[in-house]
Amino acid sequence: MKKKLNVVNYIVLLGATAFFVFPLIAATEFSLRAKNATTHNFDNYIWVFKQDGFKTTLGTSFRLAILTAVAVLILMVPTIVYLHLGGARWKRFIEFVCLVPLVVPVISFALGVQTAFPTFLQSTVYELSFLYVVISLPYTYRALDVGLSSIPLLTLVEASRASGASMRQTLMFVVVPTIRSAVNGAIFLAVALSLGEFTLAVLLHWDTFPTWIANISQGHILGAISLSVLALVGSWLLVLIVAIAPKSFGSNKTQEVAA
Repeated sequence: MKKKLNVVNYIVLLGATAFFVFPLIAATEFSLRAKNATTHNFDNYIWVFKQDGFKTTLGTSFRLAILTAVAVLILMVPTIVYLHLGGARWKRFIEFVCLVPLVVPVISFALGVQTAFPTFLQSTVYELSFLYVVISLPYTYRALDVGLSSIPLLTLVEASRASGASMRQTLMFVVVPTIRSAVNGAIFLAVALSLGEFTLAVLLHWDTFPTWIANISQGHILGAISLSVLALVGSWLLVLIVAIAPKSFGSNKTQEVAA
């Protein structure tokens, strides 16, 4: 019976892999086609890099993504640590607040910005980062909550504090490195949402990489496919960078704090 289950698992895995890989291979091949459709080259990708606004909008989206990821960690890590240490009575309320963005239409956030945000913030594209933080809460909260639930948090914190570390040092050099995979997941979710979010940028009339892709792709189908492949490969590279970042992050500091 167990062997049959293993065979079924492998079949499902192979089927899912094929479902994902074959369209990607087809899209890559299609993006490499020349205009005469008989040869292959990188002209479509060169066309993408030569378009006005490519570097500007991509840089804008990356800055927004970095700011969003940093803001999410600063906001959510101390909050969830508090919930696990002594704020259990607030956990249901925080969970409810973090789930609200799933049921509130995105256009409501855009309209709320016009009345809730101060004028100086409405005049800069970085207002989008605050909205990205909000709409990423359902995903980043769950990732960090699961990570903290899997470790003896109270023991780690008490040991760190007994060694003379402040709470800030404990969070940075003990808790965060211990839940590194959960932190990486939260960062990836926040960055992926920031790089791919389209509706808010359009409603608030800001030029970001997704809006640039939508505008530039309308008159060049091969260029549009090339952009899609580039965006997908870029996302993979970003995930890879986050995944293979040195696992010893903070280990030296942790030893210093423990000493």
